[in-house]
Amino acid sequence: MTFGLVYTVYATAVDPKKGDIGTIAPLAIGLIVGANILAGGAFTGASMNPAVAFGPAVVSWDWGNHWIYWAGPLIGGGLAGAIYELIFISRSYEPL
Repeated sequence: MTFGLVYTVYATAVDPKKGDIGTIAPLAIGLIVGANILAGGAFTGASMNPAVAFGPAVVSWDWGNHWIYWAGPLIGGGLAGAIYELIFISRSYEPL
């Protein structure tokens, strides 16, 4: 879920070659967040935010497989950022 969110942010808001697609960045980001909430929360109980999993774990004191809620977003976000940066954004431009 975090991979999709970070990839969408890079593709619509961060990429310097995006052209006119940057105007739909808020809509695209909102739609991917909504899709992640519906797909993750409704069907699997997963969350993009580790804090959403941390609260119920503290209350129920059930820490089984809790590490995945912390490792998943970190790995997914880092992987999406690295893939988009290394593959899609070329370094032929001069940053400001």
